[in-house]
Amino acid sequence: MNENKRCRASMPRSLKDEIIKNKSGYRAEESLKTREMLKELKLNTVCESALCPNRGRCFKDEVATFMILGDRCTRSCTFCAVARHKPEPVNAAEIKNVAEAVRRLKLKYVVITSPTRDDLDDGGATHFGSVINAIHELCPNTKIEALIPDFKGSLDSLKKVFVPGLTVLSHNLETVKRLYGEVRSGADYGRSLELIGRVKNISNGVYSKSGIMAGLGETFDEVISLMKDLRSVGCDIFTIGQYIAPSVKSHAVKEYVDNDIFEKYKKAGLEIGFAAVASAPLVRSSFLAETTFNEASPLTL
Repeated sequence: MNENKRCRASMPRSLKDEIIKNKSGYRAEESLKTREMLKELKLNTVCESALCPNRGRCFKDEVATFMILGDRCTRSCTFCAVARHKPEPVNAAEIKNVAEAVRRLKLKYVVITSPTRDDLDDGGATHFGSVINAIHELCPNTKIEALIPDFKGSLDSLKKVFVPGLTVLSHNLETVKRLYGEVRSGADYGRSLELIGRVKNISNGVYSKSGIMAGLGETFDEVISLMKDLRSVGCDIFTIGQYIAPSVKSHAVKEYVDNDIFEKYKKAGLEIGFAAVASAPLVRSSFLAETTFNEASPLTL
C-alpha cells in the first residue's frame, strides 16, 4: 500500500462492528449508575458532548471524562461535535461535584477537559486548577490528566493548571500543520507545540501528552513529521485514532486508515522516542488513558 495515497471510502465493516460493540449497553442497566450520577451532580462529559464512539463501554465500566467550564465552545473547529454557542457563566459548583464524582466512581485515573473559553481572561485556567485541587484533596491517590485548550498561548494561564495532583498535561494538536486552516479555526500549530514544550519548563515531574486524528487528509509522512515535532519539544505520550465525522456538516472523512498503518504509526512513535503510543481506529486521547499512561516509561527527574 502506498502510505501517502489518499482515498475516499465507506466505513469498513470492522470499524462499524467495533463502534456498535462499544455503544452496546450505553442505555442498558449497566450504565445507569454513571448516567444518573452525572445527572444528579449536573456534570458534563466530553464523552457525550463530542459523541465519542467509546462512551457506551466507558459508562458501563463507570468511567467518564469530565468536561468542565460548560458544554459550549468559542471556536469553530470543523471536526468537533461540541456546541458552538455563547458560553454560560462558569459554574463554581462543579469544582466539588467533579471531585465527588471521582470519589463515587473510585477512579484511580481521571481526565478533565473543557471546551475552549476564549471569552474568559485566563481561558478557564484558574477553574482547571481549582478542580484539580479539589480532586487531589478528596482523592489524593488519583492520578489527574488535564486535557486543556491553548489558552491563547498565555504562559501565566498555563502555570495555573500546575497544582498538586496534576500527573499529565495534555493538549491535542488534532491534525498536521497543513490542515490547520480548514480544521482548527482559531488555533495555531506553532502555539500548540510551544504549549507542550513549556510543560517540562514548569515541572519536569509532569508528563506531557498530545494526540491527533487520522483520516482528515494528512499523509503518512506528515504524521511522522508531526511526531518528530512533538518529540522535539519533549512530548512524552502520543495518541492517534480514526476521525469519524460527527455530522454531515462536519469536515469530511478523507480516508479510513488501515489497521496496519496504525501499527506503523505506533512503531514509528516508539522509535522516535515517545514513552507511550496509543494508535488504533477507536483510540481517543482520553479513552483508556490510564492504560496508556501505565505503559509509559517513568520520567527521569
